[in-house]
Amino acid sequence: MVIVMKPGTPEQDWKKIKENLESRGYQINEIVGSGQTILGVIGDTSALDMNMLKVNECVDKVMRVQEPFKRANRSFHPEDSVIDVSGVKIGGRKLAVIAGPCSVENEKQIVGVAKSVKLAGASLLRGGAFKPRTSPYSFQGLKEEGLDLLKIARKETGLPIVTEIMSARMLERFVEDVDLIQVGARNMQNFELLKELGRTNVPVLLKRGLSATIEEWLMAAEYIMAGGNDNVILCERGIRTFETYTRNTLDLSAIPAVKKLSHLPVIVDPSHAAGLWWMVEPMAKAAVAAGADGLIIEVHNDPEHALCDGAQSLKPERFARLMGELSGIAKIVGREL
Repeated sequence: MVIVMKPGTPEQDWKKIKENLESRGYQINEIVGSGQTILGVIGDTSALDMNMLKVNECVDKVMRVQEPFKRANRSFHPEDSVIDVSGVKIGGRKLAVIAGPCSVENEKQIVGVAKSVKLAGASLLRGGAFKPRTSPYSFQGLKEEGLDLLKIARKETGLPIVTEIMSARMLERFVEDVDLIQVGARNMQNFELLKELGRTNVPVLLKRGLSATIEEWLMAAEYIMAGGNDNVILCERGIRTFETYTRNTLDLSAIPAVKKLSHLPVIVDPSHAAGLWWMVEPMAKAAVAAGADGLIIEVHNDPEHALCDGAQSLKPERFARLMGELSGIAKIVGREL
């Protein structure tokens, strides 16, 4: 349930309503704007009499929220959320571009790529240290050594680092060392991991599951937010369909759909969606035009010999050219790169 207070309602008045509801066992999420306050009531509100709330002279309107996700719901938070990742804002006017190799391979590689993507205008560095792979015989990442190398690249360039967590067992290390913790598609419904991430305040990049509906995706975000961590960024990375030409099917319609339902920022991963480097550029442009708040793009200095996903990686010079083209598209839709 959402209770919208009348503009200019004094703090002591809406706090009385809040305290009364809390005494009845409800959890209240308050959004205090410049001119209006909104109280989001979380819990079983079927027994709450809407008319009794409406008679309060401070209340403008009362609405029941039908969707099962509450904290992620735009009704609870009408303004777009902007998530701060070590000084980089994701969700505002400026688009955030996360770039780097699928996997950290060695110090020279990750530092070199980090320097090149920063020069091209990227705002964050991605690199996999722990790699979930379909085959148990494929390269699984450098693990903790990979985290150490990412820290070196961050020190060399100043770029905040983004990398995927595989297990809650590593959470303490990730909280200490990683600026934006990525939850991969395979772990989108690893609810125990999501609960643990909810107990931190580190921003989380939540990728859409392989065949997840938009509601399931938002419910996964709700798990994190229900624990108290509202710093969630959603990532559309393509879903599994009958089509086999591309690695996945990029669902660009998810961008406006999620923005209608939720206040959380949405970024797009055209690399994992297409699986083909020559498709990354047009899909990245389309994502910006569709309203994405940012992109995550794989860049590798030698994709022909990459240990993971070289076929979908751009070379640094192509990435730099793409960034210039994206800047023009961003201006057309009222954003900036």
